[in-house]
Amino acid sequence: MFANPSSGLLRGLRALASAACATLVAASAHAAALTVLLADDNAAHAEFVRLLRESQDASSRFELVRLPADAMPADRVAAADDRVTTGVRTRGLRAGATVAVEPPVTMAVGLAAARSAIERPGQDPLVLAMLSRLDYESIKSNPALKRGDRPVGVLLREPAMADQLALIDALLPQKRRLGVVATSESEPIVRELQRAAHGWDLHVEYAPDAKSLAAVMRVLLPRSDAIMVLPDLIGDSQAATLSVLRAGAGAGLPVFGTSEGLVRSGGLAAAVSTPGQLAQQARALGQKLAMGPVAGGVLVEAATPSTVRVNPTVARGLGLRLPEERELSERVGSAR
Repeated sequence: MFANPSSGLLRGLRALASAACATLVAASAHAAALTVLLADDNAAHAEFVRLLRESQDASSRFELVRLPADAMPADRVAAADDRVTTGVRTRGLRAGATVAVEPPVTMAVGLAAARSAIERPGQDPLVLAMLSRLDYESIKSNPALKRGDRPVGVLLREPAMADQLALIDALLPQKRRLGVVATSESEPIVRELQRAAHGWDLHVEYAPDAKSLAAVMRVLLPRSDAIMVLPDLIGDSQAATLSVLRAGAGAGLPVFGTSEGLVRSGGLAAAVSTPGQLAQQARALGQKLAMGPVAGGVLVEAATPSTVRVNPTVARGLGLRLPEERELSERVGSAR
C-alpha cells in the first residue's frame, strides 16, 4: 500500500499552525505596554524607573510620563530613548500582521505620582509602587482609589514586619524582648507588628515629639533585648534615628530597622528590598492585575523577597558571629 500524500501534508500544516500559535502566545505574554508616572527627583525612584526600563521586553512599549511637582496630570512626554512598539512581528505571519498585546498597565512611582494617578481617568490596571506603609495609609480612604472600574495594586517599598521578626530571630534566637519606639502616626505599622509577634515579648513606647525621644528610650531600654526602628517619622528622620542608635549603643543593645541607611549608620541589621527586586515585583503585580478583577478593590503587597543587610562592625562590637547576608536572606525567605 502507498501512503496518502495528503495526510503528510495535513500533518505538516497542523505542525506549522501549532508552532505559529505557540509563537503568538509567547509573544503576547511579554508584549504588555507600560506607562510610568513620575512626579519627583527622588534618587530611589529614578533607580526604580531605570531598572523597570532595562527589564522591559524589547517588543513592548515603555512610556515615561513626568508630572509637575504639584502632581497634577501633565501631557505625556516620552523620554528620548523610550522604546515604543505597537505590535510584535512573528514568523509564519503575513507581512504587517501584529500580535494582540496584554492590556496596558499604568505604574505610579512614589506618593506624589500615586495621588495624581488615582484621580486620572482610565480603566487600565494601575500599580502604585514605592509607597511606604504610611504613604498608603494617607491615601487609602480616597474614594477614587476604589472606583471599581479598574484593578488597583499597591506595592509597599518595605518588607512585611514578619520578615523583620524572622531576621531578629535568626540573629538573636534566645532573645524575645523587643522594644519599639513609635509615633501616633505609626499605629498601622505597630498593629502589623503585633499581629506578627506571636511568641515575642513586645514593648511599644510612643514618642509624641523629638524632645521626648530620650525619655522614652530610658523607659524602653531596660525592658528590651533589642530595639526596632519602624519606617515612620522616627525612621525617616536621620536625627531621630541617630538618637535611637546612640541610646542602643550606650545600653549595649542591637538596633534593627527597615532600611540600608539605618544599618550603615550603626544598626545591626535590616530586611530590605532592593530597587531591582521592587521593579520585578511591581511588573509581576501589574501582570496579575491585568488578568482580572481584584477582590476588595485594591491588592496590597509588601515588598518580597527581602534582602538582609548587616553591619559587621556593630556585630563585632556586640560580640556576635553572624551568618553571611545571603544565608540570612534565605532564612528569612524560608520563614515566610
